[in-house]
Amino acid sequence: MRLRNFLLSVLMLSVSYSCNKYLDVVPDGIRTLESSFNMRSEAKKYLHTCYAYLPNFAGRQSNPGFFGADEMWAPESSLASYAGLNISMGMQNTNNPFLSYWAGGTHTTDLWEGISQCNVFLEHIALVPDMDVWEKDQWAAEVKFLKAYYHFLLLRAYGPIPINRENIPISASIEEVRVFREPVDEVFEYIVELMEEAEGDLPLHLINEDLEYGRITYPIVVAMKAKVLTYAASPLFNGNPDYAGFTDKNGRHLFNTVYDPNKWRRAADALKTAIDVAHEAGHELYYFQLTPQTQNISAVTKKEMDIRGAFSERWNTEILWVQSSSFTGELQGQVMPINMSRTEVYNVPSGGGTAGATMNIANMFYTANGLPINEDATWHYNERFDLRQGSTDERYYIQQGETTAALHFEREPRFYASLGFDRGKWYGRGVYDDNASFYLQMRAGEYAGQKQLNRYAIGGYYPKKLVHYETRHTAPTAFTPTNYPWPILRLSDLYLLYAEALNEVEDSPTSEIFRYLDLVRTRAGIPGVEYAWLYFSRNPNKIDSKDGLREIIQRERTIEMAFEGERFWDVRRWKTAPLELNKPIQGWDAHQSAPEGFYRVRDLFDQQFTFRDYFWPIAENDLIVNKNLVQNPGW
Repeated sequence: MRLRNFLLSVLMLSVSYSCNKYLDVVPDGIRTLESSFNMRSEAKKYLHTCYAYLPNFAGRQSNPGFFGADEMWAPESSLASYAGLNISMGMQNTNNPFLSYWAGGTHTTDLWEGISQCNVFLEHIALVPDMDVWEKDQWAAEVKFLKAYYHFLLLRAYGPIPINRENIPISASIEEVRVFREPVDEVFEYIVELMEEAEGDLPLHLINEDLEYGRITYPIVVAMKAKVLTYAASPLFNGNPDYAGFTDKNGRHLFNTVYDPNKWRRAADALKTAIDVAHEAGHELYYFQLTPQTQNISAVTKKEMDIRGAFSERWNTEILWVQSSSFTGELQGQVMPINMSRTEVYNVPSGGGTAGATMNIANMFYTANGLPINEDATWHYNERFDLRQGSTDERYYIQQGETTAALHFEREPRFYASLGFDRGKWYGRGVYDDNASFYLQMRAGEYAGQKQLNRYAIGGYYPKKLVHYETRHTAPTAFTPTNYPWPILRLSDLYLLYAEALNEVEDSPTSEIFRYLDLVRTRAGIPGVEYAWLYFSRNPNKIDSKDGLREIIQRERTIEMAFEGERFWDVRRWKTAPLELNKPIQGWDAHQSAPEGFYRVRDLFDQQFTFRDYFWPIAENDLIVNKNLVQNPGW
């Protein structure tokens, strides 16, 4: 019997109500615990158990970032397959919350249980007889980090939470078990302190990446600590007057309402340290390495591969941390068409081809000059919905002689690397000559278009970025993905967070901010920020103000981190969600077969974001069990 079930059974026999789901009461002398730490091999199994509570970030059903904001969408007939879609459509609830990290359930892990398992490990690892002290310390450091990270995931989703420093003995009174939610500042401090405890006992590199890929290292800890501090400094948590009345049952305020600029300085310093440590460990921005098969590709395709591979190429130097247990094969089948070409009538696995991208995110990508489409004075903004034929100049992006929307022309390389669109090229799939790349035919009745009820991209786009370039169909009904583990932390993520933090610290834009933005932009194949806004923008003075540069940084981050699950959380911590997520979800009219009909903008859903949606609700049952808990505002 699992530890949680055993503990709940004990309490149900002794009292008329059960203990809180997030605090396990651990009795002394459980034989199974003794056997779990009587030798190194058994302790390692328990270590793996602590890792096993990481949510499945590559799971289309378990990561709210895929469908919970405005980047991806699917037909309503797919609601049962995408919990994030239910959240974005306003169906989150208190009876049976979707994607409940608090209580666990379908497609999610119970993070309180995971924290309790971490506590058990930390209490017993010193007893293992056949381990060196240094190795015990290293394993304990890994688990301290996981424990801190699980607290952070709960904090990010629910706001103020209880802190589970150690498991409570079975002799604890009911009042001791009924703990309170802690103020967000205290939770952040606890997470940071626990991560700092872990830092000194972790290696700079893994000894054997083949066997240990995904294990916690020193660069991972300092990087995630810096990211946590960035959240603590962000508007949602730093001096937020919207939660002035949010108190616990004792009247204690759970949010600070006074802005503290020092939080941004602390975040900026931590991010610079994390970047320096990452560099010391050999991490650098990814650039595609040509192989004998790809050595003749064009510079255009090479740049696209720089961008695609930064996320999907396993073992690449840009990635600091992956979830080695969360592979992307199933996801890739969902985010690519079920049929790719006239000569291949193949099918991806059951349910495949349903996860499309939106016009909302397509509009976010820059022009070729590195500017928003409505700010580039040289781009055809007013004619963006006109029809246009691909020419020789665009042959590596758009099929020559085929008709598509003007919106798809003269865009930045990340647009073409991240999105599959009608008549757009899709490099790879076993074809290495980029003059012979497949192109998508996505209108109704066509090979990559709507031919079944829900197995098509409802908005007319696919998130190509998530598909490794060698993933392919190999035979009718045979789908062969090139699997890669889900990246949790990338170096470009840190660069952009550092630029964001510096912009909040400094009185006006500095060369250091532009430097780290431009490192990302250079890899993306677009001009630097200053050059782009000076020579091509309708508003060249935008880069001279803190507010203007903040908007630029947030846009840059949305583009660079597209489809990685970050935007769902970013628009919340920035408090821009009411602006960004109260717009219709839009796409092309994928039900139409003629280009004149297909290329009409269609509202897919009238999305609404309200104040309560910043944080998820706690299930009503948990509030009944622990009467010291208070519900999140609005729920």
